[in-house]
Amino acid sequence: MRLLLGLLLPLLISASTEADPLRLALDWKPGAEFGGFYAAQELGYFKEGGLEVEILEGGSSKPNPQMVSAGEVEYALSTADQVAIAHDRGMRDIVALFATFQTNPQGMMSHAARGFTSVEEVLHSDGVLLWQSGMPYTLFLTRKYGPVKPTIAPYLGGIGDFQHDAMLSQQCYVTDEPILAKAAGLKIDTFLIADTGFNPYSTMLITSRQRLESAPQEVKAMVTAVRKGWQSYLDDPVATNKAMAKLNPAISMQTLAASTAAQTVFIQMSDDQPLGKMTASRWETLVAQLLDVGAISKTIDTEQLFVNQ
Repeated sequence: MRLLLGLLLPLLISASTEADPLRLALDWKPGAEFGGFYAAQELGYFKEGGLEVEILEGGSSKPNPQMVSAGEVEYALSTADQVAIAHDRGMRDIVALFATFQTNPQGMMSHAARGFTSVEEVLHSDGVLLWQSGMPYTLFLTRKYGPVKPTIAPYLGGIGDFQHDAMLSQQCYVTDEPILAKAAGLKIDTFLIADTGFNPYSTMLITSRQRLESAPQEVKAMVTAVRKGWQSYLDDPVATNKAMAKLNPAISMQTLAASTAAQTVFIQMSDDQPLGKMTASRWETLVAQLLDVGAISKTIDTEQLFVNQ
């Protein structure tokens, strides 16, 4: 028994002192929009900063800000509108650290034969429109262009319905579903929601303010690793795409390459702006828009919503 305890004790001490990995929750499955985060892991930038990070794919029924606020994960990805709404609902500890997409890639997709030239024309047309009713962007568009004429039906993902109905339009990410549609031989037009004036930062790294204040060096190392990961991914995505393709067999290397090329312009706005940087004016505009459409009930101090590292 003494011999057994002598063998087990070092293992028990090691298990009790070894830190658990930091959990980073995505908001969907591995794909090009998360390339920089996976690059930080694959290329060793997290470990270089003294971090052990576990990347968790999305799909949880609980919103990522809520998971961070509840302490279920240390870091997560979200959008600027979700963060503002979380604050309005009492989760005032959520803070954004890094905004991957400077231009939000949310859009609408229609068949080219319809001849649409804008989001407004889609919303004033006949046919069917698949979108997630009640989302901040749909509230904004309804307020700006309503009444909405197409029959609204819920968007459940993919392009299955779109392929078989020439009168159907749908929401999309312009770096995702349009690529699938073109690969399927469809002729399409896409329109950015950002062009209508609603442009929240997206694929943002978030954490809790308690963590930001109690572990500032960890947070700084996390953002540094993510920024290096995104720069490396933009420079050469092939190795990281191979790693993500293994994690998500449903997506091909061809699709990953096409998505990577399409999204660069939405991520890197200029050579002299650091990747992921946010501005107070963008947040102030967003808060005013959310208040106007009723997505939040009161104005929010934007200084509480984000920190540039």
